[in-house]
Amino acid sequence: MATHKSAEKRSRQNEKKRMRNTSVKSSVKTRIKSVLAAVEEKDNSASATALAATIPAISKAASKGVFHKKTASRKISRLTKKVNALKG
Repeated sequence: MATHKSAEKRSRQNEKKRMRNTSVKSSVKTRIKSVLAAVEEKDNSASATALAATIPAISKAASKGVFHKKTASRKISRLTKKVNALKG
């Protein structure tokens, strides 16, 4: 347990960030699942719409530091490949 005033403050800040990161990760995972569900159903328009909503969410999470930049890029790339495979 933190005993210094600055360490107690840092502990409070870390807890706030952890809660925020958990929330953002959860919402991004939900969006990814919606894209994958549309791809499973082979629904071209629904998967494209879901992807269009998911990409900015992943990018924003990366810019806030929730995901590493390359992790976000990898997730976007893999989802895009799956959606584009339906078109062709």
